[in-house]
Amino acid sequence: MLCVDDDPGVVRAVARDLRRRYGHSHRVVRADSGREGLRALEELVVRNQPVAVVMADHRMPSMTGVEFLEEAMDVVPAAKRVLLTAYADTDAAIRAINEVDLDRYLLKPWDPPEERLYPPLDELLADWQAATRPAAAGLSVVGHQWSAQTQELKEFLARTSLPYRYVDVRSAEAQRLLRIAGLDDGPDALPVVFLPDGGTVPACRPRELVQRLGFPTTAAAPFYDVVIVGGGPAGLGASVYAASEGLRTLLVERSTTGGQAGQSSRIENYLGFPKGVSGNELAQRARDQALRFGVEVVKTVECVGVEAAGDGRRVRLDDGSAVACHAVVLATGVTYSALAAPGLAEFTGRGVYQGAAAHEAANCAGKVVHVVGAANSAGQAALFFSQHASEVVVLVRGDSLRRSMSEYLVARIEATPNIRVRLRTEITGASGDGHLQRLSLCERATGREEVVDTEHLFVFIGAAPRTDWLGEAFVRDAKGFLVTGPDLLDERGRPPAGWDVPRDPYLLESSVPGVFVAGDARAASIKRVASAVGEGALAVNLVHRYLEGL
Repeated sequence: MLCVDDDPGVVRAVARDLRRRYGHSHRVVRADSGREGLRALEELVVRNQPVAVVMADHRMPSMTGVEFLEEAMDVVPAAKRVLLTAYADTDAAIRAINEVDLDRYLLKPWDPPEERLYPPLDELLADWQAATRPAAAGLSVVGHQWSAQTQELKEFLARTSLPYRYVDVRSAEAQRLLRIAGLDDGPDALPVVFLPDGGTVPACRPRELVQRLGFPTTAAAPFYDVVIVGGGPAGLGASVYAASEGLRTLLVERSTTGGQAGQSSRIENYLGFPKGVSGNELAQRARDQALRFGVEVVKTVECVGVEAAGDGRRVRLDDGSAVACHAVVLATGVTYSALAAPGLAEFTGRGVYQGAAAHEAANCAGKVVHVVGAANSAGQAALFFSQHASEVVVLVRGDSLRRSMSEYLVARIEATPNIRVRLRTEITGASGDGHLQRLSLCERATGREEVVDTEHLFVFIGAAPRTDWLGEAFVRDAKGFLVTGPDLLDERGRPPAGWDVPRDPYLLESSVPGVFVAGDARAASIKRVASAVGEGALAVNLVHRYLEGL
């Protein structure tokens, strides 16, 4: 609630009366001029703090109350407007009802306020409350739906569980926010993040946002017992077990914890969750558990190398720094592969998404959504988007879903009326004006092609490991997965070149002693959440064995 009056004694008295009645539920702000009042409103808007009532005295120098309220309409259009006036100015107040859409005028003085001030304000506040949606706590993000950078930031915020509200740049509210902050709406400036403290971050990227919010992006210590690279189920599992067993543990994640599993809308076959659990919720629980045991987590940090350093190991980071440790657990997981059909690459983040991108559900309401893939992740995504879209079309190259998808998912898909499965169908092209609008499909059996309209395509066609940043000392298979344990031995039982310890590699140990691999990045691993968590725990057990031999 903002009150404006050029008389310091009067504005203090007004604020005092307002706080006495409404201080428990509203913040009362005062200003001694119209210009100061407008600056206060602009700051409140930038901070995403809703304004319920604006009260201004009519007789103020340089800017009358009516003039102030007229300008305030552009800044806080939903606020109730009240003019404070003397009896002699009643005619002006009545005219203002039509000129500036005035909600009420109040005559001064109003003693006693219980009879002449509070009842009309109670009525105005009730009306405002009924008509105004509560503002989301936390950050405000102004961006464009068809901007890959905006989608990247929204995905990061959603998976980090940071509360935020999204405002499309094409809306009047977004234009108002940008105008107040003195920012433009050009593509190079988006997305713009409005922070709770009133600051703004144009062209915001996840790492910059994490730094502005005060989260760590650098390690606090130069040395750890174990450094875990990757925050998916395997990395989180390893972190929890390592820290709970007394190891000084650092978890390094290039984006946010949860990994590929964190994108899953519903995991229904994970032990202990009979009703299923979203990937994001499972990741949040694991992250909280790791932090409770004292794991140090740094986000938006990329590892660029792991190397031997005497008896220890050194992990190099993309900011030029390095962290020393006794042992390393690589849990870097995999990333979804991209379709190679012409036109798809240019629409990445602008209608084409690798993975579920659950934050896009609201934009899919009432529309036709296409999902590519035949594994569990594709089935989970189809069921999730079917709750929002008018129709979900699942595109499958093979002749059956049951070859690669769990039976419980297939049964649910077949029982969902707005999911349609197109077998033996592949995408041959994509087109659109600035974002995806059309897909070219081909029926493999007949060769018949058709063009369908769609603005949303979610791709689940397999995944590739994130191991290209590791040096030549790490043995990989033909697909880039890290080879570990007995699989490193040649046909004569000899370890790989460069193996410098007098024993064979432990079960999950890579070709670099003291560096272990857990989860999807490991060759021959079982690509399941439970398996990844189990391998994370096993890796820590092997780390202990390794440390005993140092």
